[in-house]
Amino acid sequence: MNWLNGIENPGVTGWIEILILAIIFYSLLKLFRGTRGSAVFTGLMILLAGLILVTELSNLTTLSWLLQKLVGFSTFALIVIFHPEIRRALARIGRQENFVASKARKILADPIADAVQLLAARKIGALIAIERSVETKAIQDTGTPLNSEVTAELLAALFYPGAPLHDGGVIISEDRVAAAGCVFPLTQNDDIARNLGTRHRAAIGMTEESDTIVVVVSEETGVISIAYNGRLKRGFDGAHLRRILSTFLGRETGGLRRMTRRNNSERGQMSFIFGEGSDGR
Repeated sequence: MNWLNGIENPGVTGWIEILILAIIFYSLLKLFRGTRGSAVFTGLMILLAGLILVTELSNLTTLSWLLQKLVGFSTFALIVIFHPEIRRALARIGRQENFVASKARKILADPIADAVQLLAARKIGALIAIERSVETKAIQDTGTPLNSEVTAELLAALFYPGAPLHDGGVIISEDRVAAAGCVFPLTQNDDIARNLGTRHRAAIGMTEESDTIVVVVSEETGVISIAYNGRLKRGFDGAHLRRILSTFLGRETGGLRRMTRRNNSERGQMSFIFGEGSDGR
């Protein structure tokens, strides 16, 4: 921590180091903004910065040594806390998608919305995850592979009571129904509403582990819900659902240059979803 001793006269090298650190911290804050652990990250960084400054200025040797050890532990803890966000960010950087593919995915909004409206009207439970940047192969492997064309008829038939695969979730990947009867991870978040059933908890859990958008139909009430980024919103009608799916499926994904644009609009997208319907938390 002796680098703080030169804070009054950092020199050219010192200013370069400060600039690099500022860029890194700013980028991390932007990346994790709006996520479940963003408050933890911000609080921890402020706490560590304050303690480091106090110990160096006060020449508290023992506490300074302890903070050096704590910094290493904190790095490991942040990796654990932000594991889903880090995985999603790396996948976004490494995955490319062109405008044609984006436009093709946007067309999927109609058959998905049509199927969901039909299922909701008949109070047939459904759980449909649409893959975006982060691959869901591991979760697809828990179900039955289909690799079928996305049609409203197929989606409705998969969830019809008595159908072999109606209990699990459906995953749509690369413009195809990749798998059905999949077991989605359940959320471990204790802050969600206690009256949410397994299907809704699975929808939230799926969006915590990936950047999928998940559509849920309650078999008790027929209410349509959307889960995204660890949050759930209930009370959508067919028009709202179609508009949201068109927006999300039409967005380009992948690529380092496009990643900044996408992160900047993430809060707007969250607001676009969660500004409508009734909160499911």
